Amino acid sequence: MRLVFAGTPETALPSLRALIDSPRHEVVAVVTRPDAQSGRGRKVHPSPVAELAEESGIEVLRPPKAGDPGFLDRLRALEPDCCPVVAYGALLPQAALDIPRHGWINLHFSILPAWRGAAPVQHTILHGDEIGGATTFQIVKELDAGPVYGVVTEEIRTSDTSGALLERLSVSGAELLVATLDGVEDGTLEARPQPADGVTIAPKITVADAQVDWTKPAVHVDRLIRACTPAPGAWSEFRGQRLKLGPVRPAPGERLPAGEIAASKAKVLVGTATDPVELGEVQPQGKRMMSAVEWARGVRPEGKEIFK
Repeated sequence: MRLVFAGTPETALPSLRALIDSPRHEVVAVVTRPDAQSGRGRKVHPSPVAELAEESGIEVLRPPKAGDPGFLDRLRALEPDCCPVVAYGALLPQAALDIPRHGWINLHFSILPAWRGAAPVQHTILHGDEIGGATTFQIVKELDAGPVYGVVTEEIRTSDTSGALLERLSVSGAELLVATLDGVEDGTLEARPQPADGVTIAPKITVADAQVDWTKPAVHVDRLIRACTPAPGAWSEFRGQRLKLGPVRPAPGERLPAGEIAASKAKVLVGTATDPVELGEVQPQGKRMMSAVEWARGVRPEGKEIFK
């Protein structure tokens, strides 16, 4: 099939590579978000998908909005049979959805109808799900509600961050996406409506949402930090400044008041509503990531100082 691939971040790269390498399909163009500022110098860079496409000699379309008339005209001229989508990051109007004869097929990183929305993997970890997954489905006007073609599942490890889980799902999901397009082309795969029950929503997790509430149980603190790693990054406030927090380890057997810091030469503990947790890596404002022990050696927390 002639494909126009839509995607933006690194998460989409395994799928784009798999489609480029597929002997059955031809990626004639990619659609991605416009170049954006990134890094310390805030220089303008193309998206990871745009970079891979350009390296592969594939046309790159960067519409500010997917409903722009110029973009729609170019999409019609390309005559795609189908438009696969992986983390594109923008809404698609009906005028765009109507162009390819097989529509737009999305790879979404949850087991639909669970966790529809912008942050499915983060919410999967935050809410303590034991199984995660990825789903291919036909895009319709309603958010992530279209009929499903296929699903892959992945056991969630107790140490998984959202970044680690998403990395695994992006690889297995790429295989699912190629298999889905093969089946659509053959006419052997039929999309089935999502069940009405079990719908949950996964809105974007903001920087404000990522502040740790130490009055919550240790299991909640652990899940929040892992869900927010690497983005947007969990944090707490110490002496009026933000401290970014990497994954923690529960430390049963000792008790500390919520938020209180207990630092020794070997470890740094913080109290929660239940057992304390042991800090792993931390990052003070304007500094590099470092071990919590190294950080505590520098700031020397005084008795009964707390995170806020």
